[in-house]
Amino acid sequence: MKKIVFLSGAGISAESGISTFRDSGGLWENYDIQEVASIEGWYRNPELMIQFYNERREQLSTVSPNKAHQIIAKLENRFDITVITQNVDNLHERAGSSNIIHLHGELTKVCAEDKSCVTDIGYRAMKYGEKAPNGQLLRPFIVWFGEDVPKFDDAIEVMKTADIVVIIGTSLKVYPAAGLYDYAPNQALIYLIDPNEVTSISKKIEVIKEKAGAGMELLSNKLSLIY
Repeated sequence: MKKIVFLSGAGISAESGISTFRDSGGLWENYDIQEVASIEGWYRNPELMIQFYNERREQLSTVSPNKAHQIIAKLENRFDITVITQNVDNLHERAGSSNIIHLHGELTKVCAEDKSCVTDIGYRAMKYGEKAPNGQLLRPFIVWFGEDVPKFDDAIEVMKTADIVVIIGTSLKVYPAAGLYDYAPNQALIYLIDPNEVTSISKKIEVIKEKAGAGMELLSNKLSLIY
């Protein structure tokens, strides 16, 4: 069974109605990105951070996986699939994908400030001052700017096993995730699904110039002809 590794980004979730944090000149849902997506922002104003991620969870509860998520999940019937996602939503899980690495954390979880004691809270709002079992303050289970990406090494090891790599919904501008496909074997087929012009690629990549849903439909049909 061939191994496909998907590297997904905000563009795939955008088709479900979740806005991306790079859409509006430093703002994300009208919040300054540095105030709600950096560890410095947490130290400056944790109440604001909690409010922001409560709103994101509430929004997530109102949207559903789209065609791209569904096709990726369905491909598990024919391929060994791992999804490496930069997204913090749970739309891949809800579509049925079973093997997912969340590089940047998970919106429906909270943790102690040292990243231990991870708890799934679903879509409920958390309050500032809630404590983890170890007595530390709870915080969103999100990897912010200025923090290490703890699952990056796991993602590298998976990428090294790929027969096929599919990059979907990501601008390839957020590092270190943007460099992950460089770890794929030289003989791996690499596809990029993106409706925009992409110039920051360093390997021979077949570009499918479509949005996520339409692009995944085309790719699925192509894979059916090859395998």
